[in-house]
Amino acid sequence: MWFIPSSPGRRISLELTGIKKPFTEVIKANIGDAHAMGQRPITFLRQVVALCTYPNLLDSPSFPEDAKKRARRILQGCGGNSLGSYTASQGINCIREDVASYIERRDGGVPADPDNIYLTTGASDGISAILKILISGDGKSRTGVMIPIPQYPLYSAAISELDAIQVNYYLDEENCWALNVNELRRALNEAKAYCNPKVLCIINPGNPTGQVQSRKCIEDVIHFAWEEKLFLLADEVYQDNVYSEGCQFHSFKKILYEMGPEYYNNVELASFHSTSKGYMGECGYRGGYMEVINLHPEIKGQLVKLLSVRLCPPVSGQAAMDIVVNPPVPGEESYAQFIKEKESVLNNLAKKAKLTEDMFNKIPGVHCNPLQGAMYAFPRIFIPSKAIEEAKAHKMAPDMFYCMKLLEETGICVVPGSGFGQREGTYHFRMTILPPVEKLKILLEKVKDFHIKFLEKYA
Repeated sequence: MWFIPSSPGRRISLELTGIKKPFTEVIKANIGDAHAMGQRPITFLRQVVALCTYPNLLDSPSFPEDAKKRARRILQGCGGNSLGSYTASQGINCIREDVASYIERRDGGVPADPDNIYLTTGASDGISAILKILISGDGKSRTGVMIPIPQYPLYSAAISELDAIQVNYYLDEENCWALNVNELRRALNEAKAYCNPKVLCIINPGNPTGQVQSRKCIEDVIHFAWEEKLFLLADEVYQDNVYSEGCQFHSFKKILYEMGPEYYNNVELASFHSTSKGYMGECGYRGGYMEVINLHPEIKGQLVKLLSVRLCPPVSGQAAMDIVVNPPVPGEESYAQFIKEKESVLNNLAKKAKLTEDMFNKIPGVHCNPLQGAMYAFPRIFIPSKAIEEAKAHKMAPDMFYCMKLLEETGICVVPGSGFGQREGTYHFRMTILPPVEKLKILLEKVKDFHIKFLEKYA
């Protein structure tokens, strides 16, 4: 669903070779694929994965000793000291230990057990697996899964595939896409009439909306989940991507622990991270992990069985995940370069977030909330009634009609808000902020010119 425009985008890219267009390239601003947009890989991560893939390089003076040390540790955890062997279904033990240590450091000493860590094929694989374990029943007893609207369409797709019931709760656009517990309660109470709501999904920082939830908001959500006996899914893949002053990433695990044993010993929580976002942008490695706490031992056994069906996550992705959670530290040879590259990516993204917000808010008929985190803008667009009528005549959602016109006239590929869900009568699109600054400026200017002409045409 979130790739709706990519097929027309590919068609138009092919047409560029033989048909004259008012643009020379298709700018694929529809997917958060950092390296495809020109972001450079983190040297240390690639060095370690290269050493793991081709261990003969361990004798090369071209690679730093701290990278070799990590590669040797990972290889020792592999059967036959080879990345080509299957691993345990939960993933390589030493990498799960590194993930647990990372979580403890991130959360200021909150304990993490490697046995609760599952390495996954990106975060998506873990989310799908947990939903499979949690969904049951039929008719009014069918499991209801509460998801934010707008949402990342992995959730609606997985819920539909598993024949569960999607329970929408709306984020507050007028209040920077904040999550309001009263809205959670409304959605839950209404859903009880037709299903059994058991799962509450949170995306923080938000995709596609880019908000960063406050500590108070997370406490309220945890209390609500505890009160209603809901299983919490915390999608935290953008935890490194926080840009706005006054905003800070708080993990659900940390806040849950700090709320005391009554909460920490009872609320079931699965949280997710990935190599694909953050400062790494390593989408192709398909590396990720989930930490699952307070799962009943019998259900945990079923989860391990379910994961064993797919044998193991990609081992190169496991190695990439290890570097995310076990990067160079002060005093190590690669530390200075690693920090420089990491900060460069994140500072650049922060600049692009502000630039995008500012430029969108200068366009008449467009409003964009602050991009506090993640790597997307989700501006609200005014679509005149004449354009809405024409969209209906083409059997298209108005924002899909808008996005197709934008693609055909400018070569810019974005995703209509209807692909993510939005309040009735409002229209949006999602656009990544990943292009290089100069290309992003050109892109935003083109959107501005297009939007003004669109308003004039359909006024």
